[in-house]
Amino acid sequence: MASSGHSDLGEVTSEIKASERRTAVAIADLEWREMEGDDCEFHYGEERSRLQEMLFLLGLEAYQTQKLSLQDALQISSDSMKNWAPQTPKDLPWNFLRKLQALNAEARNTTMVLDLPLDTRPVEKESQMEEEIIYWDTAEDISADIYSFSELQTPDTPVNPLDLLCALLLSSDSFLQQEIVSKMSLCQFALPLILPDPENHYHTFLLWAMRGAVRTWGSQPPRVVGSFREDSMVLSRAPAFAFVRMEVSSNSKSQLLNDVLSPGHRQQDCFWHRDLNLGTNPREIADGLVEISWFLPSGREDLDIFPEPMAFLNLRGDIGSHWLQFKLLTEISSAIFILTDNISKKEYKLLSSMKGSATKYYFILSPYRGKRNTNLRFLNRLIPVLKMDHSHVLVKVSSTDSVGFVRRVRAIVAHVTRSPCRRVSVEDMANAARKLGVKVDEDCEECQWAKDRMERITRKIKDLDAYRRDELRLQGEPWRKVAQVEKELCQIQWASDPPEKYRAELRHRLLELRMQQNDHDPSWGVQEFISGISSPSLGEKQYFLKWMEWGLGRVAQPRPRPSPEMIFTLRPKHCGAVDFSEPFWPEPLGVEHFLREMGQFYEAESCLVEAGKLPAGQRRFAHFPGLALELLLKGFPLELIDGNTLSPASRWVTGLLKELHARLERRSRLVVLSALGMPGTGKSTLLNTMFGLRFVPGKGRGPRGAFMQLIKVAESFSQDLGCDHILVIDSGGLIAGVRTEAGERFEREASLATLIMGLSNVTVVSLAETRNIPPAILHAFLRLEKTGHMPNYQFVYQNLHDVSALGSKPRERRHLLDQPSDVGRATVQMEKQGDGIQTLADLAFWDPEKQHIWHIPGLWHGVPPMAAVNLAYSEAIFELKRCLLENIRNGLSNQNKNIQQLIELVRRL
Repeated sequence: MASSGHSDLGEVTSEIKASERRTAVAIADLEWREMEGDDCEFHYGEERSRLQEMLFLLGLEAYQTQKLSLQDALQISSDSMKNWAPQTPKDLPWNFLRKLQALNAEARNTTMVLDLPLDTRPVEKESQMEEEIIYWDTAEDISADIYSFSELQTPDTPVNPLDLLCALLLSSDSFLQQEIVSKMSLCQFALPLILPDPENHYHTFLLWAMRGAVRTWGSQPPRVVGSFREDSMVLSRAPAFAFVRMEVSSNSKSQLLNDVLSPGHRQQDCFWHRDLNLGTNPREIADGLVEISWFLPSGREDLDIFPEPMAFLNLRGDIGSHWLQFKLLTEISSAIFILTDNISKKEYKLLSSMKGSATKYYFILSPYRGKRNTNLRFLNRLIPVLKMDHSHVLVKVSSTDSVGFVRRVRAIVAHVTRSPCRRVSVEDMANAARKLGVKVDEDCEECQWAKDRMERITRKIKDLDAYRRDELRLQGEPWRKVAQVEKELCQIQWASDPPEKYRAELRHRLLELRMQQNDHDPSWGVQEFISGISSPSLGEKQYFLKWMEWGLGRVAQPRPRPSPEMIFTLRPKHCGAVDFSEPFWPEPLGVEHFLREMGQFYEAESCLVEAGKLPAGQRRFAHFPGLALELLLKGFPLELIDGNTLSPASRWVTGLLKELHARLERRSRLVVLSALGMPGTGKSTLLNTMFGLRFVPGKGRGPRGAFMQLIKVAESFSQDLGCDHILVIDSGGLIAGVRTEAGERFEREASLATLIMGLSNVTVVSLAETRNIPPAILHAFLRLEKTGHMPNYQFVYQNLHDVSALGSKPRERRHLLDQPSDVGRATVQMEKQGDGIQTLADLAFWDPEKQHIWHIPGLWHGVPPMAAVNLAYSEAIFELKRCLLENIRNGLSNQNKNIQQLIELVRRL
C-alpha cells in the first residue's frame, strides 16, 4: 500500500503517478547518456530499484559511495544569496538543507516552480495587466490557451517529502545526518527514528543521529529553581505511544497525532500528513520509516496538554508489510493505537502472536469501508488475547466530533501514564532494536572506539574544580598571572616615555611564569585527549569530539536550571540588563578547556624559544596548532579569547592562522565576520541560523569567551564574492555591561570589543532593547573611529514586542538610537570626548540611510518547548544574511584580507 488511508481511486492515481515518474526518470536517463556520448554503455535489460530511481531523480546517486558531508552542505555559494524555489527534482535536497539550516518551517515542502522562458512569462507591469483585454474567437482557442498556460505554470512533482528525507539521509554521512535531525528537532518536525533501506532490505536505527537533539522543558506544579530540565532526548525516559495502520484506514493517523500534540488554538504539523501540500503523493522509499516526536510540558497548567514528557511514534506503511518495525514498537511502547477499516485474517493471526505483551492496544475503526461483522468477530477474539475491553475500541467516522475524539485519545494517553507503565529512552529503544536484529548506526567501529576513549577520560572526573586544578594545571591562576603581565607589557609599549627598568622586570617575570608552565607535562587526561584528536582517521576524530562534548556535559555536577521567568526577573544591575558576568552558573567543563591547555603549552614553549631560553630543536608542542586546525576545518569552533581571563592567547592564535595559511595555499583570502552583544540577545542562534554553525547559545550558562568558525566559499563563487573563506567570530559572554565597581573588567571588555571589531570586515551588534547598546561596544566604536578602521556594521534588535517597528523605515527608526543614555555619557567620559557625542547617532560614521538597523522577530511562535519556529524569524535572518554577503561582494566592508595580513593584524591589535 503506497500511502495510509487512500481510497481505491487514490491508489490508482498513485500508481499512475509512480508510473509517470519512472517514465520521466527513464527519459532523463537516456538524455543524460546521450550527452555523455557513445562511450557510456547502457544495458536496457537492467532495471533500477525504487531507491536507485529516487536517488537518480534527486541527483544524489553520486553520494552512495562518498557520502554528502556537513561541509558540502554549508559552503557559501551564489544560491546562498537567493530566495529561490526549486525548479527540478535535483534542486530539492539542497533547498531542503538550506531551509532547514535557516529553521524555516516550510523546509519539507517539495513544491517546484517552473522557470519559464522569457517569451512565455506573464507580463508583470500592472498598467499593462489592467489595460489588456484578451478575446478568443472560439472555444477551441480558449481551451488551448488556458490549458497550455496551466501546464507551464503548475508542474507536478513526483517526490513525496518523506521520500526526499529518506533519500537525503541515506546519502549523508553520520555527522550531516545528526545535523539534519537536530535542526528538524528545533523546527518541531517529527524525527526519523528507523530509516528503511528498500534496496538492501535492512533498516537502521538512528541513535547517533538523534544524539544532538537537546530540549528544555518544565514541570508542574509551580516553577521554582530546578523545575526546568535540559537533557538529551536520547537519554530522557518517557512513556511512548505508537500509532500504526493495519491495511487501509479512512482516518489519517499522522493528522490525528498532530491534533493530539497541538493545543486547541493552534495546529502544529509535527508529522507530515495527507492534507498538507503534496501529502497524497505516493511514497516510493519511505514506507517502513518510523518517526518520533515528543510532547514536552512548559510548566503552565493552562497550556500543557500533559503534565510530563511523552513520546509519540508513527509507522509509515501498514503493519503487515513492516512486521519487524511493529514488533519493535510492541517492545518499547506503553500503548499502541491501531487505525484500520478492516481486520483481516492475516492481521488477526499476527496480532494474536502478541499474547502476553505488556503493551496496551487500542483500535480506531471507521466502519464506512470496513466489513462490520468480520471486524466484530475478530475483535471479540482479540479482546482476551490482548487483554482489552470494549473501551479499547474507538469508532471515528466523518460525523464524529473531531475535537471530542482528540480529547478522548488524550484522556486514554493520560490514563495509561497514571497507571504503572513502561518508560523508555531512545537508548532503551536502540537496545530493543539490536535484539531484533535492527542495525544501530552508533555501533560502527570508529564511533565505539571514540566513545571508549571518552569514557576513559570522563570516568576520572569526580569533582570539576579538583579536575581543573589537578589536570588542567596551566590554566586558572598560572594563566591569569601570565595574562596580567602581558597586559602591563602591552600598556608600557604605547607609553610616551616607557620605564625601561620596569619593562625589563616584567619581561623577566613573564619568562619565569612561562618556564614554570613549561616544566609541567600534559596530564594523563590531556594526553588522552591529544591522542583522540591525533587519530589518523578523520571519522574517529569527529566522533571523539562529539562524544567529549556530551560526556563532559554529563559529568558536570547537576545544577538547578532556573525558569525563563527567573532569568528575566533577576534584578538588573545596569541599564535594564541582567549581569551575566557574575558566576551565577559556574562555567561548565568543555572541550575548549582541553584545547586551551594545549594552547598554553604551546604559548609557554614559543615564548621561551623566542627569548632564546629553549632551543627550537627541543620543542615538544610545535604540532599542536596543526591538530587544532583539523578541527577548525571540519566545522568545530575554536576559542579565540579565553572568557575567564578575558585574554587572547596571541601566539596560539597566530600559530593556528599560520597553519591555516599553509593548508589553504592559494585559497587564503578571508573575510572576518563577528557578532557582539550581551548574553541572551540571541547572537549565537542568529549566526547558527544564518550559516549552519555550531556556536553554543549561552543563555548565561554556556562557555565564556570568543569562538571562531571557518566557512568555505564555493570555488565557483569565490571570485564573485571576493574571498575564499569567511571566518566567523562569536563574542560569547564577553560583553556583560558596565560595572562601575569593577572598572578593570569594563576596560578589558572594551579592549576585547575593539580587538574583535578591529579584526572584522563585518560586525553584527545584537541587541534586545532599543537602549541597551553595551557600553563596551560603544567604547570600541569610539576607539575605532579614531583609527579610521571601521567595519561594515549592522545593528540587530531581536524579540521586539512592538510589532509596528518591524516595518518602519530607516528615517523613522533613527530615534531608536538618538536618545542619549547614562551609559552613553559614561562611556564618552571614559574616552574623554566631552558631551558632544553621546550616542551612536552622533558619531561621524553613522548613516541611517544605509540600512544599519534590523528588527528580527522572536524565534518562537508560541510558548516553548512546544512552540513552532516563527517563519518570520527565518525570513528576516535570510534577508540579513543576503545583505551581509551583498556588502562583502560590493566591497562595502573593510578591504578583504589574506591570512598573512590577518596574522599581522592580530599581532598589532
